[in-house]
Amino acid sequence: MGKKESIGIGLMGLGVVGSGVAQTLREKSIAIAQQVGCPLEIKGILVRDPSKKRAIDIPHSLMTTDPLRILNDPDVDIVIEVIGGETEAFRFIKGAIAKGKHVVTANKEVISKHSSELFELAGKHRVDIRYEASVGGGIPLIAPFKRDLLANNILAIHAIINGTTNYILTRMAKDGLDFDTALKQAQKLGYAEPDPANDIEGVDAAYKLAILATLAFRTEIHPEDIHYEGISRLTARDFRYAREFGYAIKLLAIAKKEKRSIQVRVHPAFVPEDLLLANVDGVFNAIQVEGDLVGRVIFYGRGAGSSPTASAIAADVIQLAQNIRLGLRPKPHMKLLKTKRLTPMSQIRTRYYMRLTVVDSPGVLAKISKILGDHAISIASVIQKETDEKTGTAEIVIMTHPAQESALQKALQKTSRLKVVKEIGNFIRVED
Repeated sequence: MGKKESIGIGLMGLGVVGSGVAQTLREKSIAIAQQVGCPLEIKGILVRDPSKKRAIDIPHSLMTTDPLRILNDPDVDIVIEVIGGETEAFRFIKGAIAKGKHVVTANKEVISKHSSELFELAGKHRVDIRYEASVGGGIPLIAPFKRDLLANNILAIHAIINGTTNYILTRMAKDGLDFDTALKQAQKLGYAEPDPANDIEGVDAAYKLAILATLAFRTEIHPEDIHYEGISRLTARDFRYAREFGYAIKLLAIAKKEKRSIQVRVHPAFVPEDLLLANVDGVFNAIQVEGDLVGRVIFYGRGAGSSPTASAIAADVIQLAQNIRLGLRPKPHMKLLKTKRLTPMSQIRTRYYMRLTVVDSPGVLAKISKILGDHAISIASVIQKETDEKTGTAEIVIMTHPAQESALQKALQKTSRLKVVKEIGNFIRVED
């Protein structure tokens, strides 16, 4: 069989990312052809509305509303899926694999939920699935886990992997904005969707953490295995107090290997100001990986956007095209080890920050301290922050020593029932 004279590309989706991919493949066509050994040709582009005005000029003849035009085209070697969502994208990816086409996708939801089924199907049809763009945009992450870090026993991942929430938290920390104002600013600038729920509630980060944890620990982790919380309950005063204690507040995606289990969680956390992760601002992402051989390494860069995501997708396409051109069979996907036990959130141990509004009278702290002590929670420090003479209340901030999550939750419930406690304003875990 002779070498192919060109590699056919089918693009599914022409939104912000899809347009970036199409533009990259067109503008860099000569350089890409030199790397591959032959040109890449876009054979068809799946769109919802061919008449829609777009930022990129695409020949109308390439656009179609029928996915079968791409899936059934024998000249399409690689399908790029960038339509987003789950159900439709999953169906198209499966359809492409069944037709013997390689797939490149940026879809973290599909990969995090259906990777086993897709990889098994790909192996059966002797094609490959590449998904570098699914986590961290243009930051190289998937390939290092699958290749460069393979000799390591990965011990932990601490990651900022959602640019929308990191932008919001940065504005709250730097400008003293409240959550709603910071969110509206992010939406105005295009960093947050009109419906930002997946971002601000931690769902998007959970999808990405499921992918990273599966690769890191070589055991299947699903999004539903991950405890996740969002950032909407944070206030400007939490950031002010965090600074006083020497911390920044970040939405962290955390995966840790323990002796016989794995813990995976997404939630706001106090991060010491002298750590690199604490200084990752705006829409940037950072992923800190700790291995037994390599120690701590950090991957940093723009985690989203048209150009960074197109960079990762184009790299996957080029590597697949090179393999097709050389007639190389896909490498087997990473072998997963026996499934490990997942640590329930109730069993994790960490330090805590607590902010309470209480009656400004003697003996209040003693009552709160007794409840904490009864649940084996040791207080590291207590500071009275603000007093309201009109209401006769005061705000106190408590930092604890390491304690078990279940004990902290029970203590919070009992504390909230004290007559002298008007409100538990917030509690935030501390990641030292």
